[in-house]
Amino acid sequence: MKLLTVSALLLASILDISHAFSPSLSVNHRVAPSSVLFAEEPASFVANAKTIASSVHALSGKTIVVKYGGNAMTTPELAYGFCEDIATLQKLGLRIVVVHGGGPMINKMLEKVGVESRFEGGMRVSTKEVVEVAAMVLCGDVNKGIAGGVVLAGGRALGLSGRDDGLLQCTKLWGGDDGSLDLGNVGQVKFVNTALINDLLDRGITPVIAPIGMGVKGYEDEAVVYNINADVAAGRIAGELKAARVLFLTDIAGVLDKEKKLLEKLSCDEIDGLIKDETITGGMIPKVTYATDAVKLGVQGAFITDGRVPHALLNEILAGGEEGLGSGGGGTVVTL
Repeated sequence: MKLLTVSALLLASILDISHAFSPSLSVNHRVAPSSVLFAEEPASFVANAKTIASSVHALSGKTIVVKYGGNAMTTPELAYGFCEDIATLQKLGLRIVVVHGGGPMINKMLEKVGVESRFEGGMRVSTKEVVEVAAMVLCGDVNKGIAGGVVLAGGRALGLSGRDDGLLQCTKLWGGDDGSLDLGNVGQVKFVNTALINDLLDRGITPVIAPIGMGVKGYEDEAVVYNINADVAAGRIAGELKAARVLFLTDIAGVLDKEKKLLEKLSCDEIDGLIKDETITGGMIPKVTYATDAVKLGVQGAFITDGRVPHALLNEILAGGEEGLGSGGGGTVVTL
């Protein structure tokens, strides 16, 4: 029996899944009683239960930051499963912070209102008009949809933006190899209000953070609204919190070698080598860079995980046992 099946059992045991996004989803997510699963494969059940227990023991009371990418929000079923995972991990005693993106939703709204946008080096060039649309989308439906979904799944969550209580304070980020490319109002996080985050976590509440920030208090650009890359924000928040884990849920399987096989575990030095020999190229470079930056800031492990897999978050957190190196098949783990 795969661990994902046991994860589904765990969900059914501790969540009231009658609270769902829709009646049809609540029906579809019901699983067989534990006695049936145990009777079919008792040895496998026991082994997986021990793994889950070891994972929970190692991570109980620890902080985990999850970057929830817009491309991992593609279906109501995936969205529901993600919110279930957050509620479940809360009830197991883990402190969860969610930082979300919403690129596809932003693109759709930009097209609808007729605002042009482009990317440079993986960053969205953010004019004032682009930031206004991004803030409307991210801080509105996307943010409140995730927070509300966690509550409906039986957890506790509060939707915030980086502007709330000075949560994410930024300076202007310049792009290009020489730092001369004007990206508009793209923010580089300089200060994270960890006191606010920890206060919410201490109360058993998951902060759901939209990556829209403000200028640094006391600076001349204090009133500027900044668009922040969600991967960058998640990595920085994880580093400042000295989180046990940071997971980047995205629409890719993980880091692949030149034969397109998954590399399950990489060190920061190994990643540098893979970039140099062009095994890692294109859009994967910024993803692994954010992961290595987080690890260098003190995060114990960074995961680049395929968020298109149902219950990917629960599976990666609970499948690693005491070592906490993930399921071994759901993405790439980055360590020092």
